[in-house]
Amino acid sequence: MRAYERLLQYVKIHTTSDPEAQSEPSTERQFDLARLLAGEMTELGISDVRVDEHCYVYGTIPASPGMEDKTSLGFLAHLDTSPSSCGENVQPVIHADYDGEDVRLNDRVVISTKLFPHLKELKGKTLITTDGTTLLGADDKAGIAEIMTMAERILSSDRPHGRICLAFTPDEEIGGGASHLDIPAFGARYAYTVDGCGENEIEYETFNAAAAVFEIHGRNVHPGDAKDRMINAALLAAKLNTYLPAAETPSQTEGREGFFHMTGISGDVEHAKVSYIVRDHSTSHFEARKEMLRQIEKRLNEIYGEGTVILTIREQYRNMAEMIRPCMHLVENAQEAIRELGLEPKTHPVRGGTDGSQLSFRGLPCPNLGTGGYAFHGPYEHITVEGMDFVTEVLLRIIYKYAGE
Repeated sequence: MRAYERLLQYVKIHTTSDPEAQSEPSTERQFDLARLLAGEMTELGISDVRVDEHCYVYGTIPASPGMEDKTSLGFLAHLDTSPSSCGENVQPVIHADYDGEDVRLNDRVVISTKLFPHLKELKGKTLITTDGTTLLGADDKAGIAEIMTMAERILSSDRPHGRICLAFTPDEEIGGGASHLDIPAFGARYAYTVDGCGENEIEYETFNAAAAVFEIHGRNVHPGDAKDRMINAALLAAKLNTYLPAAETPSQTEGREGFFHMTGISGDVEHAKVSYIVRDHSTSHFEARKEMLRQIEKRLNEIYGEGTVILTIREQYRNMAEMIRPCMHLVENAQEAIRELGLEPKTHPVRGGTDGSQLSFRGLPCPNLGTGGYAFHGPYEHITVEGMDFVTEVLLRIIYKYAGE
């Protein structure tokens, strides 16, 4: 089975995670895909297949006889899709021999070459999109499909290889993806996440990341008698954002530039909430951003009274570059594999993060490989059949390089 055929099956399963949930995993529906994958892995002949109580799927392909001393490699992808767009009732659409022009998905949604210039480079390939009403879910079901197809190829081949460890994780999209991965039981010395974009991309530098929530407690009195008494929490929520640099938002930054991204604002006179994600590649700048939020909390409480504003900051992941640099053979072997397949590898800082960020700091160095997909987290998401085939070949070549071939 080719990788794209698996993708078409997996995207039909609703696995959106929930950032507001207190459970782990955040949504029970992620188990639907986890159990399907466990069954498929068992049928392929993968060993030690299991799904744990936190919705982590594990499996192992033992080393070939005589190859037990070779480096054990891990490959990971995540089960959940982003809560930023609808992930239910996904209807993938296949565009054979794509013409390189704008793709109209429905009356409202057009994947245009103006917004996505790389589309011109996909001319002649088989493009997979949504119908414009949901995201596709290639982030990261394409990664799952490519890993599963690689596993099938390994198991049907006589070529020798070291131990291969597989894992599929929940809740990556909300920052919790690798927190419960049992690294000793996983068994890999090094690993790769398959969770990036272009098929020739390798990523080992990520944002430092945190989530921040301001809870605002107002004082509601009759508006006719409100002077010097009322504290309107909704108005204060709106005012709060003006304390942040106006140009430091996702739509106005690029490269290694960090940002504050308001992800939600809600409330009324008595109570309001403002949510942000905070990102920066520089550790010192990241710490300065968090301190800026603390100073806003302090300032507003000085004006309106202690306890009016309560800030909670939750660390999500850190820039994994410092943990990958001592293990650059991981990047170099992936670069060689991509070049051998006819493309020039691209390495650039990720304006986001992967499970590899957490795993690298937990002692499992783990750069990120592309999936061949683009425009994740919304109805413009797309991927090519050929790109997925390419990634599958990259994974195989990496495995054989560590086997000494």
